[in-house]
Amino acid sequence: MKNKFIKVLSLLTMVFVISSCDRTFEEINTDTSKITNPTPGSLLAPVQYNMASNAYLRANDFTFDIMQVAVDFPGEGNNIGRYYITESTGNSYWNTSYKWLKQVKQMYDLAVQQNNKNYQAIALVMNAWMYANLTDTYGDIPFSEASKIEEGITQPKFDKQKDIYVKLLDDLKTANSLFVTSSLLSDQDLFYNANNDTNGVLNWKKFCNSLSLRLLTRILKRNGDVDVYSRIQEIVNNPTVFPIFQSNTESATLSITGVAPLLPPIARPQDFTTSRAAGEFFVETLKANNDPRQSLFFSQAKNLSNNQNIGYKGVPVGFSSGTTFSYQPSNMNQNLAKAPAKILIFPYAELQFILSELAFKGIINGNAQTYYENGVKAAIEQWNATLPANYFSNTSVMYNGTLERIMLQKYVALFFVDQQQWYEKRRTGYPVLPNNGGLLNDGKMPQRLMYPTQPKILNAENYQAAVQSMGGDNINVINWWNQ
Repeated sequence: MKNKFIKVLSLLTMVFVISSCDRTFEEINTDTSKITNPTPGSLLAPVQYNMASNAYLRANDFTFDIMQVAVDFPGEGNNIGRYYITESTGNSYWNTSYKWLKQVKQMYDLAVQQNNKNYQAIALVMNAWMYANLTDTYGDIPFSEASKIEEGITQPKFDKQKDIYVKLLDDLKTANSLFVTSSLLSDQDLFYNANNDTNGVLNWKKFCNSLSLRLLTRILKRNGDVDVYSRIQEIVNNPTVFPIFQSNTESATLSITGVAPLLPPIARPQDFTTSRAAGEFFVETLKANNDPRQSLFFSQAKNLSNNQNIGYKGVPVGFSSGTTFSYQPSNMNQNLAKAPAKILIFPYAELQFILSELAFKGIINGNAQTYYENGVKAAIEQWNATLPANYFSNTSVMYNGTLERIMLQKYVALFFVDQQQWYEKRRTGYPVLPNNGGLLNDGKMPQRLMYPTQPKILNAENYQAAVQSMGGDNINVINWWNQ
């Protein structure tokens, strides 16, 4: 019986070997688990999820600290909140961004080959969003020759920030003209569900033009060097041709469901609050307004003597070594790291504050106070909170005709929006953040991040040329748009 079984097994093995011989070497060695013929649409969702997660993590790991939203606690050592910045501070941001920018380029190239205008436009919008954040972080960066290793360019030149901005703004104008708003997308869209929602592509178009206004406002100081004011007016005065966000429902966001693959960027919620406290400046700003988001953003502080809640009370950034506290400070609300949640890419509230500033400066028509109040209301409602009655009667929040007031509320509205608080602080000087004696860099807000290690080593010649052009590779070198 045993010998019979062995004979049958041997026969089956021979049949398998003979049949296998009919397959070519290429067939046997083809990895069928990968997409061999991707469509432009198939490349969109991975970029959206990974770059939205990256934006969330930049807010949590960097912006919270440097903009006094949160504080390393109880540690007293050097950290970002004290303006201790090293070349490694921006390593992951640089590497992650360029990784996914390569896929955006592939999406655009495929869309051009297949004459798919919507995916061409979306790729241009994603490209502008990502590159604008990169240049706002570092200054001059690889751009026109980046992501071209297949063309033999392994050491791309660093483009000047002005040239990057001009190209991105032109690309966004091109994207606006490409969108076919009557069509659905073919593949999953994590921002606007435009593969199912008939308003989805129109919302992409609104994101495109709202993003243009973000970039144009960023470079207001360079009007004349670039035709900034007329480009702004062209968009604002022609809503039919250049539609922009009209409500929170049109904001660019990504929903974190908690169901794979849409998982929270921070795997364990407890890690969100470990060795951390809420920053005193941010807490006190919301307290002064009697802001309805306080419980959504913070835990309550406790009196150490009796463990009783004492309301919301943060920790001053840069407190002196040896400082003791009679209370356990408020921390960030751990629910901010849990699903379900929305990652904010570009909120409607931000656009309203942009329009408020532009009206305040007389660059566009419209009432700066109305835009301001719309922004405050939208910023509260984007967190599913309700604007209290008589909220604008509070002297701490009512419009007072100053840019400082507009920017303070914009700072609050930009909570958890990648690094936008930091960019806007550098551009306008607002909000005015306190120095409690422990800030490094002579108490001066860092103006940029140093280039990461990788381009210094692997692209040394172009790195050196960029450093010489910019005037150095340190955190106090001022970007072109802020000069």
